[in-house]
Amino acid sequence: MPYDALDASRIRVFPLSERRNLLRLEEEVTKAVSAPPPEDPKVAEQIQQLADRIQQARQKGAAVMLTYGAHLIKNGCGPMLNCLIEAGWITHLATQGAGIIHDWEFAYQAASGESVRENAPAGTFGTWEETGRWLNLAVLVGAAEGLGMGESVGRLIAKDGLRLPSADELQEAIRADPAHPLAAAKSDLLYILQKDCLPPGQLTVRHPWKSCSVPAVAFQHRVPLTVHPGIGYDIITNHPLFHGGAIGRAAATDVRIFAASVDRLDDGVYISVGSAIMSPQVFEKAFSLVNNLRAAHGKPLLRTHSLVIVDLQDGGGWDWRQGEPPPTNPAYYLRFCKSFYRMGGSIDYIRSDNRVFLAELMRRLHMDPRETLARLAPVS
Repeated sequence: MPYDALDASRIRVFPLSERRNLLRLEEEVTKAVSAPPPEDPKVAEQIQQLADRIQQARQKGAAVMLTYGAHLIKNGCGPMLNCLIEAGWITHLATQGAGIIHDWEFAYQAASGESVRENAPAGTFGTWEETGRWLNLAVLVGAAEGLGMGESVGRLIAKDGLRLPSADELQEAIRADPAHPLAAAKSDLLYILQKDCLPPGQLTVRHPWKSCSVPAVAFQHRVPLTVHPGIGYDIITNHPLFHGGAIGRAAATDVRIFAASVDRLDDGVYISVGSAIMSPQVFEKAFSLVNNLRAAHGKPLLRTHSLVIVDLQDGGGWDWRQGEPPPTNPAYYLRFCKSFYRMGGSIDYIRSDNRVFLAELMRRLHMDPRETLARLAPVS
C-alpha cells in the first residue's frame, strides 16, 4: 500500500511582490566589483598562478570549468562571471538549484533572498508564485525537448519567455513514437498542462536585468551551464507545478554534459568556488566516468588537470601538493579538499571571500571588474 503524501495541488502560493527581499542586485554587485585586492600576499600569488594556468589552458584549447555555490550569485558576482564568459576564459559553468533560483529572481526583479527564520515557521518560505511557476515550466518544457536544466533556464531568461506546445501536438508525438527517449518527458508535460489548464502558445515574462544572469549569458554564448540539484532541496519544490520527473531528466542531461567537459580537462583547469558538497561529489563521479571510457578505448587517463578550490574555511595553511595532511591539521577535515586531491592532477586551496577572489582574478586577466556595473541598467 502507498504511504500518505501531501497533496501539492493544495499549496498556497504568494506573489513575489509580497515578500521582503534581503538582497538588492545593485547593492550586491557594487560591493562585489569594488572588492579590494587580497590582504594576504600568498592569496594574491595563488590567484596570479591561476590566471596564468587559465591563459595556458585556453591557448591549448583545454577546458576551464567553474563550479559555484549559490552564495556567489547572492554576493553579486554573476556579472563578473558573465564578463569571463564573454572574454572566452570560461568554457563550462555548473551550480546547484539555489544558484539558478537567486539568479532568476535577480534577472526578474533585481532582488532576491528571504528570511528562513521568519517564513518557514509561517509556512510561506519558498511558496512564491513567479519563481516556482517560471522555473518549473522552463524545466518541464526543456526536458520535453531534451535540454538540460541550465540551458532550459538560460533560454527562458534570454528569450523572455517560453512556448508551451498544445495537448494535440504532444499527444501526436507520443503516439507516433511511444518508445522515443523523450516520450515520457512529453507525457509529463502533457499531464501538467492539462491538470493546470495551461493554454498553449508563447508565454512572455520579462527579465529586465538579464545581462546580470549567468544562465542567460551562458545560453547566448553557447557555453554550457549545468545544474545539479537535489530533489526537495530547492524552494521551487513548494509550488504546484513542481515535477520531480522533469527536474530529474533535465539534471540527468546536465550530468552527461558536465562529464563531456571533464573529458576536455587535459591541461585544463577546474575551479570550485564555495561548493563543499555538490562540486566535489559531481566531479568525482564524472572524473571516474571519463577515465572508465578512456580506459575502455585505450586512451590515456586524465592526469594533467589543475584543480583550484576557493572557500572561506580555514585550510590550516596546508600545501596540498605535499599530499593529504595529518589528522592534527585542520585541513584534514576539509572533506571537499580531500575528495579533489584524490582525483589526481595538481591541486591548490585558496582561502578567500568569493568577491575578493573573482574581482582579483579579473584584474589578473587584465579586466576591470567595475566595468560590469553597466550591466545594472534594466533592459526595457
